[in-house]
Amino acid sequence: MGRRKGRAAKKAKQSQVGRQDEEYKKAPHSFVFNRGHVGKNVKILMKDMRHVMEPYTASKLQVKKKNVLKDFINVAGAFNVSHFVIFTKTEVSTNLRLVRIPRGPTLTFKVNEYCLSKDIISSLKKPNLEQKQFLHHPLLVMNNFSSDEMSLKLMSTMFQNMFPSINVNKVKLNNIRRCVLLNYCTDTKQIDNIKVVPVGMSRGVKKLIKANVPDMSKYNDVSEYMVRGGNISESEAELDDPQNEIILPQHMGSRGNMKQARSAIRLTEIGPRMTLQLVKIEEGVCQGEVMYHEFIHKNDQEIQALKAFREKKRL
Repeated sequence: MGRRKGRAAKKAKQSQVGRQDEEYKKAPHSFVFNRGHVGKNVKILMKDMRHVMEPYTASKLQVKKKNVLKDFINVAGAFNVSHFVIFTKTEVSTNLRLVRIPRGPTLTFKVNEYCLSKDIISSLKKPNLEQKQFLHHPLLVMNNFSSDEMSLKLMSTMFQNMFPSINVNKVKLNNIRRCVLLNYCTDTKQIDNIKVVPVGMSRGVKKLIKANVPDMSKYNDVSEYMVRGGNISESEAELDDPQNEIILPQHMGSRGNMKQARSAIRLTEIGPRMTLQLVKIEEGVCQGEVMYHEFIHKNDQEIQALKAFREKKRL
């Protein structure tokens, strides 16, 4: 018979489960869906976006034609959903809406260009398709978002609030498998996989450490493999640039990466990739007062007329 757990062990396990549930509830959750006819490629892009937002998203959310926006809003509270990511398509462009639930604001982007995950992965020589990388939320990396412009501040705040914050003192390096890159200069959004590999070794030693048994039939013994098999040209090897090297503060799950050892960071793009242009910011959920518009600028009379029209529509 197995040994029974004591009261202290049971309480510790219950408290750990309770902390995990509390962290899960506090984390921002999202619904990613489309409205109207968007076409096959945009639907695939929508599914790729769900992978980006995992694990705090409804990966298998079912959307029917008869569903209206209010249906999603009504169930959002029960699932702790804080953001909507909505894809739409018109005759002119494909659009992406980011909505803060339940009171807004709503940011509308024009998707100028996009590349699906399957296309990016197919172009890689050594794709990383490990499913464990989606068990934890990605690390958000933002560049050139420091500005006093109201639109840029709102955009920056929206992106930051869509992903859980990270406590530098408590974060586990083994949980950081992906990062979302946002560069304001080119409006490019990339999802990258962070990979740590040992440095300061020949390629032959790396293969042995990673448990990839090489073909040693042409060598007399292991020492000959170490000398001859490890000496290759720089063009064939993965270069270990000192700028990419770090001292690991924690032990990593991958082989050869130990605490206080020098390792190199490798980034592998897994997609999707999008080029976004901010078009509009409005109060509320998709139907409030327009706070910012890239192309249309209205005078005071037109603004007052729109306010009166919305008030009449509410009655």
